Amino acid sequence: MIQFYAPDIETSGVLPESESGHCCRVLRLKEGAHIFVTDGRGHRFECVILDAHPKHTAVEIVDTVEVKPWWGFRLEICVAPSKNLDRMEWLVQKCVEIGVDRIVLMKCQRSERKIVKPERLEKIAVSAMNQSLKTTLVEITEVIDFRQLVSDGFEGFKCMGYCDDSIPLRSFREEYKGGDVRILIGPEGDFSPEEVELAMAKEYVPVTFGGSRLRLETAALYATVAAHLIGD
Repeated sequence: MIQFYAPDIETSGVLPESESGHCCRVLRLKEGAHIFVTDGRGHRFECVILDAHPKHTAVEIVDTVEVKPWWGFRLEICVAPSKNLDRMEWLVQKCVEIGVDRIVLMKCQRSERKIVKPERLEKIAVSAMNQSLKTTLVEITEVIDFRQLVSDGFEGFKCMGYCDDSIPLRSFREEYKGGDVRILIGPEGDFSPEEVELAMAKEYVPVTFGGSRLRLETAALYATVAAHLIGD
């Protein structure tokens, strides 16, 4: 199955330029070929190519199905962007392939990168969505201040990966029992004591993801996989 992304496919009947180029130049698909298109909002459309144009491929919708996320809970991964953006791009790709609902970029006291333009990450998310045949595009936020994030009233299990053993740490596997979950992954220098204190006051649980100290992108990916193994 080959899937493309066109958020307004129902009204326009045309693939965006980037998807049209992939369809016609890379895959060399012609008029009459059947393809699948998602709007990123949970729908997959079976389409027939009417005009295989490399900038605006026109299609006709012949069938529509609703495809809900296969996991039955809300999963939010909140991460302080790494200094090396390549690592963040890798993380977004893998998280989307596995399955998340929202990726929150957060600014912490020890963040080495406090400004990130989400456009590049969104392109990677679209590609990963198509590759993994999902139909709901993950939400990727602008950078949000840590204090604002932990105070927004998220309902579900809330935890933060933490390395310092100056406070009692609990195992994520033992604490998380399923259901909606938000997981905070701090910057290379970890969360500050003040941030941990604030998060705990907002009912976030400091957790560990095992006996190894992990890079932030490894910890975020581990948390994503662990949440699925437990939550599903």
